[in-house]
Amino acid sequence: MQHNVLILDFGSQYTQLIARRVRELNIFCEIFPYNRIPADLSSYKAVILSGSPFSVRAENAPHPDLSQIRGKLPLLAVCYGAQYLAHFFGGEVAPSTIREYGRARLSYVKEGENFFAGIQLDSQVWMSHSDTIKSLPQNAVRLASTHDVENAAYRIEGEQTYAIQFHPEVYHSTDGKQLLENFLVRIAEVPQNFTPNAFVEEMVAELKEKVGDDKVVLGLSGGVDSTVAAVLLHQAIGKNLYCIFVNNGLLRKNEFENVLHQYKDMGLNVHGVDATERFMTALQGVSEPELKRKAIGRVFIEVFDDEAHRIEDVKWLAQGTIYPDVIESVSVNGPSATIKSHHNVGGLPDFMKLKIVEPLRMLFKDEVRRVGATLGIDPELLGRHPFPGPGLSIRILGDITLEKVRILQDVDAVFIDGLKSWGLYDKVWQAGAILLPVNSVGVMGDERTYEKVVALRAVESTDGMTADWVHLPYDFLMKISNEIINKVHGVNRVVYDISSKPPATIEWE
Repeated sequence: MQHNVLILDFGSQYTQLIARRVRELNIFCEIFPYNRIPADLSSYKAVILSGSPFSVRAENAPHPDLSQIRGKLPLLAVCYGAQYLAHFFGGEVAPSTIREYGRARLSYVKEGENFFAGIQLDSQVWMSHSDTIKSLPQNAVRLASTHDVENAAYRIEGEQTYAIQFHPEVYHSTDGKQLLENFLVRIAEVPQNFTPNAFVEEMVAELKEKVGDDKVVLGLSGGVDSTVAAVLLHQAIGKNLYCIFVNNGLLRKNEFENVLHQYKDMGLNVHGVDATERFMTALQGVSEPELKRKAIGRVFIEVFDDEAHRIEDVKWLAQGTIYPDVIESVSVNGPSATIKSHHNVGGLPDFMKLKIVEPLRMLFKDEVRRVGATLGIDPELLGRHPFPGPGLSIRILGDITLEKVRILQDVDAVFIDGLKSWGLYDKVWQAGAILLPVNSVGVMGDERTYEKVVALRAVESTDGMTADWVHLPYDFLMKISNEIINKVHGVNRVVYDISSKPPATIEWE
């Protein structure tokens, strides 16, 4: 990819959001940890420094070497970045008398500056810091202030270096996107040529060159990422792509048959494998969530390897890895303490001896969907909610049995079908049902019952990093609850989960 924007990550919760805003301008960008700056910067047209949970005054504060960047490439320093330039280059940073967090409004904007073109006084910005810039670095010119923050924005004379104390990437900064566009397009003159069409064209050419006439095997899940990866590869190498769709017995009701039917019309070479019995045997008596994931991952690799060996001379394994997975693996503080054991084929064993190809590894989820639309993939398939790799196993709390799977599949089908028939499905990012390990007293007719409790979960999100519960209509919840209890034998109580992420997670395990 050419005309890159380099984003240096100092550990901010908003770093991925900066990248998403830049991509929305049809500009390609990459995120690197501040301490792993690429040696070759020749393809980069601009650099952005992210915010950080650190204080620049702390001993362990991130301290990057900017000698190859400052004065040589257009530079935008956000929040921590702005304080870093002030603290280490002749200014002063001190603790704020009050913690500057939340909404603020611009009370001063220097006239005639391209950086603030189209942005008016009183524009709302979002602050998130406990230090403040008391005095600017050498050769700096103040560009903007708020009522509480005198040095809210500045630039350095003689170089294309700009700094802001607020976060333009968050929704609450009303003109944040305009500010980023001013910096990247007006000042840095970065071409806006990163479009779904351009990506498809470039990726197909790259795949043809990389893979050549070799055979590639891909594990399809029925989800958006693996489907888009498959169609991209099929466009590049045609019949040399072999797709394997494994039924682990933990899919949604009738999903194995439905997904295979959908793929039949797409011209893909797909082989379906029903390995339900093998997975259920491996899961027998297993209750601990991470052990479930590992058991499913192990059996998936075994089944996948058996099927791959039936294809002669396979050289490549394709995966639907997307950019948040890549960023996670090279984050500032290293990978998360517990990475869930189901990413793609995760933990690929040495005996498979396959080279990896990941055509979507530089895309965010919403970009994958746009690329899929460009490739002509059915909107219904592209609009599918994310579904966990271990399937319903992590929505059944406790051990797994075929009867529990049957109950949850039936409950889930009522819930998802209801969302669709009420026109709510596309307003929800992810939805599903959870089978709880408790029984509840109920009354059906004149009989006392003691049956299962299920929880319904529906969240809205953009990428799953944060999520809020959806305020589904009471009439809908009442109807679905009645329908589940009346239709699904073994359930006599339905509850609705109203927890957000954080502090909860989307899945229960």
